[in-house]
Amino acid sequence: MYLYHHPFCPHSRFIRLLLAEYGLEPELVEERVWERRPEFLALNPAGETPVIVEEQTPSVPGASIIAEYLDETRGLALAPHRLLPENPGERVEVRRLTSWFHDKMFVEVTEPLVRERIYKRYMNRAQGGGAPDATALRMARNNMRYHLKYIGWLARARKWLAGERMSQADLAAAAHISVVDYLGDVPWDEDEYARDWYARIKSRPSFRALLAENIPGMPPSRTYADLDF
Repeated sequence: MYLYHHPFCPHSRFIRLLLAEYGLEPELVEERVWERRPEFLALNPAGETPVIVEEQTPSVPGASIIAEYLDETRGLALAPHRLLPENPGERVEVRRLTSWFHDKMFVEVTEPLVRERIYKRYMNRAQGGGAPDATALRMARNNMRYHLKYIGWLARARKWLAGERMSQADLAAAAHISVVDYLGDVPWDEDEYARDWYARIKSRPSFRALLAENIPGMPPSRTYADLDF
């Protein structure tokens, strides 16, 4: 199995967490999507990470599609630890929240932060590189407060974000939070329930590889790899 990803793409991080929870270790292929490599576009014409490639299987593009593919091909083997519940109503809630983080939080928070503070460092002018947009950063940081409060509200009302068991929703939220936390843009002092939930999930073995990631010349925030923050 090959996973085409970017280390600080939150959707890629979500799939890496899923794979680790499934006990799968793919070969990682870092992809800089702004380079628009023809070989990568042949795997996913949308030109977005992540993409999984397995032998004798068509490429599987996109975080949501990969998550469903992994559940269909490996989910039953996890028995009670399956990351998508058996009950249809519970599955709806997991999918709703997973979509919230991959779509709404991505647009409002993680995409602008990652684009402005990380991707632009490696882009040339023609690809959209240049100085970070201060307005985009300010709006993303303000939106982070709203999303942190929502995570805190869910964590206060439930054992895990979608219910009594950890699910894909928790991994999706954690993947996005992890990128923002690396950049030091999560106001942890504003919600103890969100902080305690994240401390639980980032202490899992599946998180170790993510916490070891770093950007040359841009060290992580103080809280990033601290399991007891």
